[in-house]
Amino acid sequence: MISANNVTLRIGKKALFEDVNIKFTEGNCYGLIGANGAGKSTFLKILSGQIDTTKGDIAITPGQRLSFLEQDHFKYDAYPVMDVVIMGNKRLYDIMKEKDAIYAKEDFTDEDGIRASELEGEFAELDGWEAESNAAMLLNGLGIDTDLHYSTMADLNGNEKVKVLLAKALFGNPDILLLDEPTNHLDLDAIAWLEEFLINFENTVIVVSHDRYFLNKVCTHTADIDYGKIQLYAGNYDFWYESSQLLVKQMKEANKKKEEKIKELQEFISRFSANASKSKQATSRKKALEKIELDEIKPSSRKYPYIDFRPDREIGNEVLSVEGLSKTINGEKVLDNISFIVNREDKIAFVGGNELAKTTLFKILTGEMEPDAGTYKWGITTSQAYFPKDNTEEFDNDYTITDWLTGYSPVKDVTYVRGFLGRMLFPGEDGVKKVRVLSGGEKVRCLLSKMMISGANCLVFDEPTNHLDMESITALNNGMMKFPGVILFSSHDHQIVQTTANRIIEILPNGSIIDKITTYDEYLESDEMARKRTIWTSNNDEDND
Repeated sequence: MISANNVTLRIGKKALFEDVNIKFTEGNCYGLIGANGAGKSTFLKILSGQIDTTKGDIAITPGQRLSFLEQDHFKYDAYPVMDVVIMGNKRLYDIMKEKDAIYAKEDFTDEDGIRASELEGEFAELDGWEAESNAAMLLNGLGIDTDLHYSTMADLNGNEKVKVLLAKALFGNPDILLLDEPTNHLDLDAIAWLEEFLINFENTVIVVSHDRYFLNKVCTHTADIDYGKIQLYAGNYDFWYESSQLLVKQMKEANKKKEEKIKELQEFISRFSANASKSKQATSRKKALEKIELDEIKPSSRKYPYIDFRPDREIGNEVLSVEGLSKTINGEKVLDNISFIVNREDKIAFVGGNELAKTTLFKILTGEMEPDAGTYKWGITTSQAYFPKDNTEEFDNDYTITDWLTGYSPVKDVTYVRGFLGRMLFPGEDGVKKVRVLSGGEKVRCLLSKMMISGANCLVFDEPTNHLDMESITALNNGMMKFPGVILFSSHDHQIVQTTANRIIEILPNGSIIDKITTYDEYLESDEMARKRTIWTSNNDEDND
């Protein structure tokens, strides 16, 4: 068990947390939620001892081991991958290194033998003989190929390093596991594996995530941070949302009844306070009035942007035809002779582990990259708006937010443009901020404003939820579901894929595709998922013949 006792954290004059008391018990998974800036990551750092409290303390059951997901992707570049994972159990790793040092000695003494014997006993108790196989299981589950297990971390790309650090946090069955955004940079297969791991994990888990489906799948409890307090709810994210909304509704209804009673009492007092025969009753009602207290209903610190994509014209029957597209990048054939036709009611999710393939396809279809072979053609009634995964170039200028968005607006009116910005949580004073200094989430909201103001009837999204908070993701999800035009998109957000897409195209490792008219959950459950691996394997074998 881990608990926070009267925890207060002040940063300058601001109290981020004030007298927080909460217990996290064994066998439960707690989703820690709250608006951006509420202090979710900070609270995890308080629990892990990385940040000291201003007042109060953190208590952990004696003898229990705490593990947390580290965020420094370059910290272990000099170490082999396998070593980094085993470092997740520091005591076991230290024993392994000390043993190796003793056995490497040329002048092995009796004292060394005694010490080695002690270490071997503790090594066995910590399941040391299974350490490498357990570490390999975690790495394979997260999608790290076996041939990388003994490479150095410096040889891995960014996404692979994230997976290794996650495996390190999970290694060795920690008693308390703290995970800050563990699904970031994971593909959907790795996220599904992590969900099953946490569902079967028998100790304490506290997780911060913007992935609603993930929280619903793994969490037994929800801890909501708002106004420096943490309120604990039994149940997952959806249960918290329904419960919190119901609580506010009940408080409002109770206040309404109290206000009606107050009005009734005030009217009686006003009418009869000067009446001698009624004065005793009026005095009694004054006392009753003084006892009525309205419940304080604080507005949530959460703010939802208003995302509504409205096409300027209805789309025709001919939308997009793709014929024989191929593309090789840095010697890797990411697209191999792919063909498909997009229909006017399609919302297509592009899935698969090869992120580069999806991004390449979107860049080709939006004219940012030329294919090596093949053609594509948009229908004459279509207009496209594109959300790129990498938006660096888009904001590499000195425009203010208002000037930047005005440049893309068909109506060059500042009031019109600021209306879009206001709906995306940029108040009037924010309009003069330079786009160069915006946060990741603010840049995403700017790009979504650009797509809304374009009036396009075909939307292309490449991982639009990166950097967004839960509220913005929910608003985007609703906007995508309501959109009457065509959507082509990739996303690691399971709920967005499931609720938006009516068609799934998976790009396989060999650059070919599987194309199915189905929902995402139905696709995952279908025989096609198993069959595609056979297709890929047989094709690969033929290539090697």
